Amino acid sequence: MGPRSAVILLATICSISLYAAAECIPITEASKHIGETKCVRGKVVRVKQGSKVTHFFDFCDDYRLCPFTVVVFAPDLKNVGDIRQLQGREVEIHGDIKQYDGRAEIILSRARQLGGESARIPPLPKDYDVEKKGRYSPGKFSYPSAKKSKKRNPAPVRTEEKVDPTDTEN
Repeated sequence: MGPRSAVILLATICSISLYAAAECIPITEASKHIGETKCVRGKVVRVKQGSKVTHFFDFCDDYRLCPFTVVVFAPDLKNVGDIRQLQGREVEIHGDIKQYDGRAEIILSRARQLGGESARIPPLPKDYDVEKKGRYSPGKFSYPSAKKSKKRNPAPVRTEEKVDPTDTEN
């Protein structure tokens, strides 16, 4: 490969990365693209854990007034990585923009949906316990509980009273 080929290759790579960055829209425009697959760019103010171990990226100080959010469900954390590392960073999220609860959102389920600097987050630590809301735990062993069998009450036994024919009291 000659010097001219190297320059052309470098220029092509730079233009592709600039083109990819230019395709990302700011979070303020995400609601205009509901139903489309887009790249949305914004600075993550906070990574928050909600109920049922669902994580959210807040892009505004007051999440209720923010026009966009990113949702990561607990089973997808292992596929995405340590999303806590994204707090305070500019991120690019690629995916289907959906509307939920009056705002635009992208569901983050795979690491390859992240672009730019945010694409380089480490995987979750092996001892990260999703069920314990992010606390580290080596786990514990417990024996399975024995199933209690329902015992049927036996049918009542009918006893017949024997009548003695020699008994003359009756």
